[in-house]
Amino acid sequence: MKSQSRFLSRSWLAIATGLVLALIGLVLLVGGVWLASLGGSPYYLITGAAMVVSGGLLMMGKRSGGWLYIAIFALTVLWAFWESGIDVWALVPRIVAPAVLLIPVLYSMAALKKSDHRWRGATLTSGVAVAALAIMFTVVANLDRPPLYRDLPGERMAMTDPSLHTAGQDWPQYGGSFAGQRYSPLTQITPTNVSSLERAWTVHTGDMPSDAAKGTYGAENTPLKIGDTLYVCTPKDIVLAYDPATGEEKWRFDPQVPDNAIPYTAACRGVSYYDGSAGGTQTASQTTVPKGMTDANFKLADYPATPKEAAELMAAPSRSSNPDCTRRIVFGTLDARMFEIDADTGKRCGDFGDNGEIDTKDGMGETPAGWVSINSPPAIIDGVIVTGHQVTDGQDRWAPSGVIRGYDVKTGELVWAWDMMHPEWTKAPPEGQTWSRGTPNMWTMASGDEKLGLVYLPMGNSSADYYSGLRTPVENEYATSIVALDVKTGKPAWHFQAVRNDVWDYDFGSQASLIDFPTKNGMVPALVVPSKQGDIYILDRRTGEPLTPVGTIKVPAIGVEPGERATTQKVSLWHTLRKADLTEKDMWGMSPIDQMVCRIQYRQASYKGFFTPPTDKQRSIEYPGYNGGSDWGSVAIDPERGVIIANYNDMPNYVKLVPRKVADALGWEPRDQSGGKIGGSGGEGAGDPQANTPYAVDVNAGWRLPFTGMLCKEPPYGGIRAIDIATGKTIWDRPIGTARKNGPFGIASHLPFTIGTPNNGGAVITKSGLIFIAAATDDLIRAIDMKTGKTVWTDTLPGGGQATPMIYEENGKEYLVIYAGGHHFMETPVSDEVVAYALPS
Repeated sequence: MKSQSRFLSRSWLAIATGLVLALIGLVLLVGGVWLASLGGSPYYLITGAAMVVSGGLLMMGKRSGGWLYIAIFALTVLWAFWESGIDVWALVPRIVAPAVLLIPVLYSMAALKKSDHRWRGATLTSGVAVAALAIMFTVVANLDRPPLYRDLPGERMAMTDPSLHTAGQDWPQYGGSFAGQRYSPLTQITPTNVSSLERAWTVHTGDMPSDAAKGTYGAENTPLKIGDTLYVCTPKDIVLAYDPATGEEKWRFDPQVPDNAIPYTAACRGVSYYDGSAGGTQTASQTTVPKGMTDANFKLADYPATPKEAAELMAAPSRSSNPDCTRRIVFGTLDARMFEIDADTGKRCGDFGDNGEIDTKDGMGETPAGWVSINSPPAIIDGVIVTGHQVTDGQDRWAPSGVIRGYDVKTGELVWAWDMMHPEWTKAPPEGQTWSRGTPNMWTMASGDEKLGLVYLPMGNSSADYYSGLRTPVENEYATSIVALDVKTGKPAWHFQAVRNDVWDYDFGSQASLIDFPTKNGMVPALVVPSKQGDIYILDRRTGEPLTPVGTIKVPAIGVEPGERATTQKVSLWHTLRKADLTEKDMWGMSPIDQMVCRIQYRQASYKGFFTPPTDKQRSIEYPGYNGGSDWGSVAIDPERGVIIANYNDMPNYVKLVPRKVADALGWEPRDQSGGKIGGSGGEGAGDPQANTPYAVDVNAGWRLPFTGMLCKEPPYGGIRAIDIATGKTIWDRPIGTARKNGPFGIASHLPFTIGTPNNGGAVITKSGLIFIAAATDDLIRAIDMKTGKTVWTDTLPGGGQATPMIYEENGKEYLVIYAGGHHFMETPVSDEVVAYALPS
């Protein structure tokens, strides 16, 4: 009787386990029927039915239910390897959760067995199963996949134009030099000694989001180093000067940007530098400093003040000016002003515009707060400041203009303007009119060639990215193009378009880099042009003609406006970062259930491969998504070895057009009509109104599940690749970013495995053979051996590393610096720290 009672009490484990199996099986059965009806895999239907039976038998106290589940698990393992091979991350949702369920099943079978040794067998079997699973995943996860093409090209690509190669002890331009290559010829830090790299200094800029601005910060800044000063700009456009060896603050300039000027992201990618020492002399001027302090030792951080006094003091240096600056820092702000300040003192350059600033919104007409901003450093070519604007996406078809303008670097006088709809308006619109509204804009970094007198503009799309029916032929001609303007006149010299009638938000985000490209006729001045869709083009920068093969592919002419869709689109036949089209097998999750949900969503969506247009009847899949391929981090280029280093994203978007009446009922309005929420909607493209078009748009960026937050496509979500410039061949290609800060429900897994995370920001290369990059969502900065692609050093940053590092030398020591500011879109922690690394003295 006592033995019978003990048996019954232990059988409750079998009842509970059977109930769990039956419930999970029921979910898989129902979802499996749905998936199979859509033409998907029958695995979930079959497995779900078998699990319902297995669970029922266990609840009835029959050990055959356990044996049935063991058979289900064994067949699941075989199916998983058949469907996904030895890809460890693809195996996770297929095997891990079923393996976890195997343990209570084994103990339930033991509980139902009348034997004194039943627990020993269950424990042993469970232990063996867990150990085998752990060993399998460890081996698969650490398989050293060799480079696809082992040898680096070798030192054969030396630049024929040394004036483009100006990075060295200094880092005087956003991309290191006028060439925008993000390359340093310094060699002190090497693959051999990089493991000894340590923090040399850190500083806090003091720019953290207010309560109103939380959820909008993303620093994205790459500092400049010129002479004995390092220049940093913060998300709210505060410019700070530091001692590059110690991090000691020299001065700061605050343009007093209001929170409501923040567009989707508060970011200052960088400032520009101009040396006017060829003419004029520098004149000192007075500034207002607190009583008892001198101009030489005044720093805001050293002065105790009430909040009101602090605000007044922050503004005081901004009011002082230097009437004739020799060396100038030039930058734009989130509220679309352009400033010039003295590089030595931080005082306004009084001869530029109105006491050191100009308002670039002049002539634009109505510009609600947060709609027009400058968050990228302007290009300064032959004494002309060339700038575009970021015009906040998704608000209104007739948003402010994408006009490009050139200003005299010394006076701020408008030299020319390029309004593509009115090329005859070279200085200003006629009285009573505005620059043409809604035209394609340039929100990212331009580059230029002073010898050719050309500036190269990576152009975006017309306002209302996902609907094209109201665009003009001229807009369609220049959108999503690289446009070369004559820097003296602002007239187009040539343009190269990558996407026709773009409704995918595939605007050019990367700065084009200048190289000399080897051809059978010798070296040709060229541009390396990376794109969001993953294609990399190399163009003759004199004419815009492709120097590498370009072809076309047939694409689906469907969606809400099939007559507007081009039947073919351009692709690079030389090199692309884009992967093969998605299939149902590529769907992911943390368990078979959420993987099944993603498979159902895949089958429900409109997806005809690359360039599938959006529709209002169902979701469509856009792959690659609007984050790349290559985005504003661009690529890094070793001009001596002849290698491109490209970090990239590999994620889809899940898109749906929302009819105007539905969007209106949901309250999707432009931000100036809906309370002007700082930062706009909850995510770029998520609930964007696209006013004055028939459709709003809802973009599920990365294609996430609503309950776990996991991405539907299996990892990796980002990688880094080395490419031979001469041949276009891949040298090596690896995922970048570990799983340590990622997990379901937003809970960090702390797993050190390389999963390949989304990334924003770029890389920098050194002549010694190192690549430094942060960018990923694991808050790590890493050094990668250029020969092998292997990570040889990491450090944990105080915030997200969504910025491009830079390298310089000071007092004989090489420094690596990154602004670890974090990023709201990448969901990494926000910080105000700038971190410098160096080898021990």
